[in-house]
Amino acid sequence: MSMQAAVATAIFLIAYALIVQDKIHRTVVALAGAVMVILTGVLTQNDAVKAVDYNTLGLLIGMMVIVGITRKTGVFEYLAIWSAGKSGGEPIRIMLYLATVTAVLSALLDNVTTVLLIVPVTFSIAERLQVHPLPFLMAEVLASNIGGTSTLIGDPPNIMIGSATGLGFMDFVIALLPVIIVIHALTMWWLAVLYRKTLQCEPSLKQAIMELDPREEIRDPALLKKSLFVIGATILGFVLHQYLHLDSATVAMTGAALLLFMTRVDPDVAFEAVEWSVIFFFIGLFIIVGGLEHTGVIELVAQKALAITGGNLAVTGSLILWLSAIASAFVDNIPFTATMIPLIQDMGRLGGMENITSLWWALSLGACLGGNGTLIGASANIVVASMSEKRGVKISFMQFTKIAFPMMIMSIVVSHIYLWLRFFS
Repeated sequence: MSMQAAVATAIFLIAYALIVQDKIHRTVVALAGAVMVILTGVLTQNDAVKAVDYNTLGLLIGMMVIVGITRKTGVFEYLAIWSAGKSGGEPIRIMLYLATVTAVLSALLDNVTTVLLIVPVTFSIAERLQVHPLPFLMAEVLASNIGGTSTLIGDPPNIMIGSATGLGFMDFVIALLPVIIVIHALTMWWLAVLYRKTLQCEPSLKQAIMELDPREEIRDPALLKKSLFVIGATILGFVLHQYLHLDSATVAMTGAALLLFMTRVDPDVAFEAVEWSVIFFFIGLFIIVGGLEHTGVIELVAQKALAITGGNLAVTGSLILWLSAIASAFVDNIPFTATMIPLIQDMGRLGGMENITSLWWALSLGACLGGNGTLIGASANIVVASMSEKRGVKISFMQFTKIAFPMMIMSIVVSHIYLWLRFFS
């Protein structure tokens, strides 16, 4: 290992150790790590700028603006009361209903957008039932990453895989949706058992929610119509962006600009909805991981791991699944996926494998579901933690990992069995 690679690895390990300890805000740690990557010469400033994934940042900012404006209409409160009414006011049922809605929306939108929509609903419900919101938040963030795995547009790794391979929206649905349904059902059962004693409330609170009229929560019907139109157009843009040759960030930013134009909301007010600490956390994280990429550390690890398979498709697929899952729990899955894609392509060419489509499904399942393992494993996790912290509920790294990591392992075991039965047998 070169000196630069050793320095990049040391910065990465120290930064993640500090994030795990949770004594210093993760955004401060990420930015400090990014600065050290530049000051130590691992990356030049220009290279550091290139390491940032602006598609992810643009997507986040665009959707945060859209959601921030839409929130003024009262539609999220409407959804909270409507959901509570459909579930009979039972907290466990509400958790399962909201998580399932999150999974479905994450397949049709992206998972970050979905949690931006659902989290305000969650806090409204928890406040009315006088229960702690953490069980709801955990169910929703896990469901967002699970649901996002099932389609081309649901999670950034899938978008990258589809772009590199030409696999389309329905290819992902046909290949991955069956196992995702099973994983979601098992995860919801696990959470229901885990929180069955925590989510209890007085019958009077349930009855009080049942008597509320959700239509009374709509504060601005005119703004709601404009917001729903733009959200609908943005969803359509996400569905069609592959065919229109547009990045998801372009779709999100177009939606944000259109909604600002239609509503004449002051941009300064609209941008207050952007979780800037999240944005700068990702900037720092991309630069730190960019140092690992630039010095060849990630590629070296991946190459050595793939070399031990001997060209066997089933063994290779299993290794990709587990390597992607474990790595994506601790390293952002976007740069990891970017490293794995050319390696898998070269392996298929040099190893004489005629059809490596199954390896792409292994990479997708591992990278997307692996993000559920820790707080920093996926964009949606960070967004939920940041929004929650602003509302007075702090989710620590260890608190999240203790609950989520075992469920992530369960989902990878199920994926492993599914891949062997359907594609490798």
